[in-house]
Amino acid sequence: MPVKNDHVRTRTAVLSILVIFLLSLSALLYIYFSFPKLDEEEKKYVKIPYDIEDAKSLGRVLDRYKDKYYFEVLLAIFVTYIFLQTFAIPGSIFMTILAGFLFPFPLALTLVCFCSAVGASLCYLVSYFAGRRLIYKYFPERAEHYSKMVQKHRDNIFNYVLFLRVTPFLPNWFINIAAPVINVPIWPFCIGTFLGVAPPSFVAIQAGQTLNQLSSTTSTFSWISVLILACLALLSLVPVFIKNRLKAKFD
Repeated sequence: MPVKNDHVRTRTAVLSILVIFLLSLSALLYIYFSFPKLDEEEKKYVKIPYDIEDAKSLGRVLDRYKDKYYFEVLLAIFVTYIFLQTFAIPGSIFMTILAGFLFPFPLALTLVCFCSAVGASLCYLVSYFAGRRLIYKYFPERAEHYSKMVQKHRDNIFNYVLFLRVTPFLPNWFINIAAPVINVPIWPFCIGTFLGVAPPSFVAIQAGQTLNQLSSTTSTFSWISVLILACLALLSLVPVFIKNRLKAKFD
């Protein structure tokens, strides 16, 4: 009977991942075929940006069509961003800068935070169905150890997720993949991601408004930006500190 149940769980996991992938691929294909016809010169620039020059070229192409095809351009950024986050593909930082270049600041920030939360949650599900099973199979003791640590601090998980998103200590893709393996609940993970990516995205979107002047991603971060992010990261842990002090006082 356990063998049969394990087979059912494996089949469910594979089907779930396949559904997520097919839905994501279908959304990308819809964007591609519904987008206005591009010149041959422009087509070579329509690709996922992996550096500032790619982002500049793509930004110039999309900016030409933004006024007439505003919804299509917005949807293209929306779907592509979620796709990158879902499958832990590099390029999100350049999509954030691109959003700042193309759209008003409030819309760009909301778009990036929402896409980050949705994409990270989908990546969480993919890791839950696939990565979790592999980790617990080959590294059960280590996975169990970190899972117990999460359980011990379960009441403060939201603040820890917020802290990790604000700071650059761990890559976002690693957090997305590792969270379900160590039993981080999905709702604090999702909401913490939405709020936590806002400060670093604020900096990148602001840089996107001067995209043509940027030469590299390091240009987007000044020492002032780093200090602001560090302060916000520490503030995210203040509630945890206060809660622990109060608990120690009244216990």
